[in-house]
Amino acid sequence: MTSTGTLDSAFWLTAGAIFALLLLSAFFSGSETALTAASRGRLRAQADKGNLGAEAALKVTEDGEKLIGAILLGNNVANILSAALATALFSRIFGANGVAIATLVMTALVLIFAEVLPKTYAITAPEAAAARVARPIRILIVVLTPIVSLVRMIVRGLLMIFGVRTDPDSHILSFRDEIVGALALGHSEGAVMKEDRDRLLGALDLSDRTVEEIMRHRSQIEMLDINARPDELISRVLASPHSRLPLFRGERENIVGVIHAKDLLRAVERFLRTGDGKLDSVSDLDILSVAKAPYFVPETTPLDEQMREFLRRRTHFALVVDEYGDLRGLITLEDIIEEIVGEITDEFDIDAEHPLKQTETGDCIVDGAMTIRDLNRATDWALPDEEANTIAGLVIHEAQMIPAEGQVFSFHGFRFEVLSRKENRLTRLKIRPL
Repeated sequence: MTSTGTLDSAFWLTAGAIFALLLLSAFFSGSETALTAASRGRLRAQADKGNLGAEAALKVTEDGEKLIGAILLGNNVANILSAALATALFSRIFGANGVAIATLVMTALVLIFAEVLPKTYAITAPEAAAARVARPIRILIVVLTPIVSLVRMIVRGLLMIFGVRTDPDSHILSFRDEIVGALALGHSEGAVMKEDRDRLLGALDLSDRTVEEIMRHRSQIEMLDINARPDELISRVLASPHSRLPLFRGERENIVGVIHAKDLLRAVERFLRTGDGKLDSVSDLDILSVAKAPYFVPETTPLDEQMREFLRRRTHFALVVDEYGDLRGLITLEDIIEEIVGEITDEFDIDAEHPLKQTETGDCIVDGAMTIRDLNRATDWALPDEEANTIAGLVIHEAQMIPAEGQVFSFHGFRFEVLSRKENRLTRLKIRPL
């Protein structure tokens, strides 16, 4: 039982100290949640608008290990000290039963007022809360740095004993994964459209993909033999849907130039103006003098690097070679842009057959040359593209053979049926999820 003697000044001072320590613990708990849950991207946007609190929060969260160490140290000191004072206070009032009562009371107070309440408040608006608490926490970190550094050395030493190494800069490498995860989550919740998600992911993936993955194979390249008659070359250039065509001499591997349709027409126009004005005399035009020098790139060049090189050179067309210098294919700036925005068609493409068709039964009729990545983007599938770039390449890789027409395979959770084959190429396949 209590008595008036126990409610002296020492009692009120102890109770006041416990109350102050609970407030301090609530501050530390809310600060930890706010600073760890706040988006650095949003903080940066607010800091750019002149928010000094957001700027301070960004600096505080740069070293997460030191931040957490300082907050946990302050929080634990506050909780332990308040629990010790409460035990002494309740023991003075209730005697031997004071320890049990102090445990129950302090557990309830700490849980509700020093943990759940401040954390719930902080998580509702983490950026705003982080901006408010950043500067006091910054002072706390400076004061507690010697102790935190000692604790950090001890922790790292113990972790190294178990083979765990900490990297304080590892968060820098996780930004891309956070963006990818946020886009996937936003799309699943309906906040991000599929087209927007695909465009953003396509831009992020450029550095991880190479020219080889999206180039047009050499078997599909339209080329011109420089030894042909000039009037024949002009006719083929005008009839082609492509504005740039490689020129070869003797064999297709021997590329001697790239002719642009507009440059050729200008040359023909100048030739007619300065000559006799008759079309028959065009046969004397030197086509090679109009062509540009071929631009070769390695097949292993990352797409983002190749796009920058296209922009720097002010050209849109490159021939792809392997490590031995043999021609593998060609790539254009449009090919790279299509990896971001999707297929680009113009008046010359409207009659082209689409590489993917959906049937009424849910099957997909796919061109064998369609890339696995394009199919995944169109259907939201997750077929692997580590071992092959195209659908036909994936089937051949998994089958370990060149299948015949009508053969059926099942792998990666899908059924693949070969519909047509031309020589050693699989030209048409039917795919259905199992």
